[in-house]
Amino acid sequence: MRGRRALKSAGALGLLAMGATACSGEASRLGMPEPISAQAERMLHLWQGSWIAAFAVGAVVWGLIIWAVLFHRKRSDDLPPQVRYNMPIEILYTAVPFVIIAVLFYFTARDENYVERTSKNPAVTIDVIAFQWSWQFDYKERDSTGQEKTVASVVGQPVAPNAPAGPKPVMTIPSDRSVRVRLHSNDVIHSFWVPALLYKKDVMPGYTNEFEFTAKKTGTYEGRCAELCGVDHSRMLFQLKVVTPDEYAKFIADSKAKAAGGAQ
Repeated sequence: MRGRRALKSAGALGLLAMGATACSGEASRLGMPEPISAQAERMLHLWQGSWIAAFAVGAVVWGLIIWAVLFHRKRSDDLPPQVRYNMPIEILYTAVPFVIIAVLFYFTARDENYVERTSKNPAVTIDVIAFQWSWQFDYKERDSTGQEKTVASVVGQPVAPNAPAGPKPVMTIPSDRSVRVRLHSNDVIHSFWVPALLYKKDVMPGYTNEFEFTAKKTGTYEGRCAELCGVDHSRMLFQLKVVTPDEYAKFIADSKAKAAGGAQ
């Protein structure tokens, strides 16, 4: 009876803890930032599903441990019944972990393919050049001949040692439009990371990495280099600014007019 009451108490405490965490949106994300893109939402769901699976497996394991401790304590010197060479139990031990791994593998592969998928004609293409220790964002468009050209460029200024940090370079993109990011580096390995995208990608010399995403929420989000790249790695910061499509069109038009004015 005591054992049953203890199990009921443990179960009630577990339900209370789960209910308390469900009351907070931040807690339900299990440490992840609020996602701002369709791809980030998919990754968040994968993360939450993995935790649910982990909690379920943990609950079963701990339940079996507590059950064994409470109901199979030593009561005499008699040897308890042995279950070695029990074929059904051994099959269960083998099959259950295999099923769990197979399910996790399926959802991981499915979501990875979705996140890494690129389209033939994204609405926006941006070349991101990482260098010690800042960023350059080149906005690309195709002309009437199909040739790609830079229509706007934002270049960050490397921070001098012991100097106060200057303004961060800003990568402006439209909401609800597919954005292709192509990553380049001419010096060392960097890493492009915006926590709100729940995604980061290495920027490697001599190789072009790329990914695509569609932002759903406007606002300004912090980004940084996530690969130790030298003395001022920690100051290699930038911002991702998500605006409406009309505001983005104005940004590109203003950049073109400024470039044309400088060329005259």
